[in-house]
Formats: sequence, C-alpha cells, structure tokens
Amino acid sequence: MLLWATDSPRAKLLPKTTEDELQTLIRTVYKQILGNEHLMESQRLLSAESLLRVGSMTVREFVKAVAKSELYQSLFFNSSSQYRFIELNFKHLLGRPPGEQSEIAEHVGIYNGQGYDAEIESYIDSDEYQQNFGEDTVPYVRSTSSQTGMKNVSFNRMFSLLRGTASSDSDRKAKLITDIAANLPTSIKTPVAGSSVSSTSKRFLIKFAKGCTGLRSRLGNTEYVVDYNQLSQQMQNIHKLGGKIISITEFT
Repeated sequence: MLLWATDSPRAKLLPKTTEDELQTLIRTVYKQILGNEHLMESQRLLSAESLLRVGSMTVREFVKAVAKSELYQSLFFNSSSQYRFIELNFKHLLGRPPGEQSEIAEHVGIYNGQGYDAEIESYIDSDEYQQNFGEDTVPYVRSTSSQTGMKNVSFNRMFSLLRGTASSDSDRKAKLITDIAANLPTSIKTPVAGSSVSSTSKRFLIKFAKGCTGLRSRLGNTEYVVDYNQLSQQMQNIHKLGGKIISITEFT
C-alpha cells in the first residue's frame, strides 16, 4: 500500500494511502508533466494509475508513462519545435530550465540518434532526477528558489517558462533558445528595444540535418552563420523546411 505525506510541501508516497490521497497525487503528476493542460477523463492513463494504486508501479515509473504517452506527444512534440520540446522536457521532468547550449545539444543528439523514448528516459532515468525526486516524489519546480549547484540565471529562465502563457504550456514557441545559445542573461521582463540583449553583435553557427531538398545555406548544405537578431527566425525556418538542428555555437 501507499501513504500520502500530508505534512510535506511536496507530493510523495510512502507505504500507505487512501484513495482520495492517491487521486490527489495522480492529479499532481498530470498537472506537472502536462504543463497544467486541461485533462479530460477519457485521456487519463487508467492502466498505469491502477498499477500505481496496487504498488506495482512507482511514482517515477508513472511519470515516465505519462511523458511517453500519446497525449504528451500530441501536446508538446508533434506541434512544437524541437527546441521547445526539449525546454519543456526540462521543465516538466526535472523541474528546471536547460542551463547551457551543451545540454540542448546533448538532448538534440539523443532524440535524433535514439528516438523519442530515449529522449524521455534521459531525464527520468538520470542521476539528477533520482537525487531530487527518487522513486516516489512527484517532480516539482526547483529553479524558483536558490539551490546548491544551480546557477542564478536558472531563476529567471524558469520564470520565463512559467510565464510563457497564462495557464499552460500550449505556446509552441521556444522561450530560452536565443539566450542560451548566446550565453546571455535572461530577463523576467521582455527586453525593451535597443537593449544590450537585443543589440548584441555576436554571431552564431547553426549546424543542422536536412529534412528536405529545399533547405540550402550559404556555407554548404548543413550550416548557417547568422547574427544574434536573426538566430530565432533562422531556427524557425530550418524547422519549417523539415530540418533538425544539431548544434548552435558562437562563431568567431
């Protein structure tokens, strides 16, 4: 059996629980992993819920089932850019934003090389997930308060993800990619025109895999060099033409 830790600020199951308490925990999982999207009764994973109820599935395994579900794919993968999908995976599954471009590149490589399930597993089966949530704690937002080993910029970046839409993660546009790629601080408020963030003179090399014959670049078939203020638009163009971005690095 399972126990709901009612004295804890976080949703965690211990050896016993009531059905009402279990339902509260299940709703907490859906809210966190699905980004506060409205969930209809017909969309619930009843088989996985039953396994959790009888103790044959841990909270971590239930989280993985939700993240691998067709519902999660339809909400955040099928209709979003690859970068938006990855930053939401960080938010939903690890409770924080991506920290550096190398993390984005790592997950782009996992998805392109190993597929959707491997990308989801790379978060939930990680040491970071285990150290913070273990087997029986529902993932929660960690970057809105100071934590050892987490950069201060994560605070602002997490608020950018939390405030990207009024009530859910239905916005399909990546929020952090240009700041992360440019290694720039993220402001909670939108930068005003002419600020140092929007007028940076840095240039960036985008490497990508072609998805169709109509995708061309000035440096060959799989690379672009663009100014910072062109970075977001060029990324969108690559995705629209079926390409997959492999990496973004500062061009010197």
